[in-house]
Amino acid sequence: MPEKITVKQIREVSHLNSLDFFARQIVEGFITGLHRSPFHGFSVEFAEHRAYNKGESVRFIDWKLYGRTGKLYVKRFEEETNLRCQIVIDTSSSMYFPVKSHTNKLQFSVYAAAAMIHLLNKQRDATGLSLFNDDLYFHTKARLSQPHIHKLYAMLDELLKASYNEKQQSGTQLSGVLHQIAEATGKRSLVIIFSDMFENNNREELYKALEHLRYNKHEVVLFHVYDSRFEQSLQLENRPYKLIDMENGDTLKLRPQEVEAQYAHNINAFYEDVRAKCLQYKTDFVPADINSTFDQVLTSFLLHRKKMF
Repeated sequence: MPEKITVKQIREVSHLNSLDFFARQIVEGFITGLHRSPFHGFSVEFAEHRAYNKGESVRFIDWKLYGRTGKLYVKRFEEETNLRCQIVIDTSSSMYFPVKSHTNKLQFSVYAAAAMIHLLNKQRDATGLSLFNDDLYFHTKARLSQPHIHKLYAMLDELLKASYNEKQQSGTQLSGVLHQIAEATGKRSLVIIFSDMFENNNREELYKALEHLRYNKHEVVLFHVYDSRFEQSLQLENRPYKLIDMENGDTLKLRPQEVEAQYAHNINAFYEDVRAKCLQYKTDFVPADINSTFDQVLTSFLLHRKKMF
């Protein structure tokens, strides 16, 4: 039975196979526990046959039945839907933190996104992908075709390779990007966002962008990707540090223990403010600690997928 795995475990054998392989491993490990969850029976299960219509894909033709009857029939499945999901990933410099560690925030986001694509594809749901830092530099509309899915995996694989060696400083313009996605995503969709929430602009602009997505009838899930060791509890040695802002290069010298209490207060206040605003705009705000498994991410994703039907 597959075990639930973390990004660290994936990286230890990442030279052995491709991203879609590891996406399958993540999903299989997750599926084994679904009998203890609200998603018992979640799978693509055969339901019935219907007559094949000339011109449509031959992918789901039942060739064994054709051999017996001489007629073309297509397998229909439970959960056959027209869901559209747009996966949005923050690739700004701060997502490459922690540097020279077993896992950074971008790698976690890439593997989580790949697992979602695998789940969506199994359920015959369309997937699109958007990547941004200072600008929205990659965007594909949601599609279901296998060439499109392979393109998404290839793009994520390139992003994964780049995540090991980030050279260029880039900021975060989440609010502007979400406005663009709200306009570009025409039909009602499930919009999944992976970001560490280090937004360059005023947070009010971000909240307006979330409101824009909801106004356009999209279901929105914001995964706050963070490292609990260093970004929440400051698990650092009691010695002087020189801290460097990964997005603008600013530096700060301090001893962590001198600011630990104030930092904890400020960071928790920040997250509570974001969580409250997300609740106001009916956006699900989900903490995603890169040191844990993908269960929380995938469970939240399935809950929202289920909500849309």
